[in-house]
Amino acid sequence: MIKPLGDRVLIKMKEKEDTTKSGIILSASKEKPQVAVVIEVGPGKVVDGKLEEMVVKKGDNVILNKYAGTEVKYEGEDYIIVSQGDILAVVE
Repeated sequence: MIKPLGDRVLIKMKEKEDTTKSGIILSASKEKPQVAVVIEVGPGKVVDGKLEEMVVKKGDNVILNKYAGTEVKYEGEDYIIVSQGDILAVVE
């Protein structure tokens, strides 16, 4: 199990859909998807002696900065570790 430290977040990129809801097959895109699911969250960052709590939580779908994070392979799965600041939004 990977447990992020500080204000870091372990995410797994969501696969881009190949077909639309109406069944139209989309051509393969080389563009990196920007929506991911949060797998684990660090405890937060200490700023001026106070723990700054994390905004995202395990299971959230998030949109992140396109070039953010460090790619990690663990037990055959691909993950990315990003700082909470690289997460732009939570998808509800």
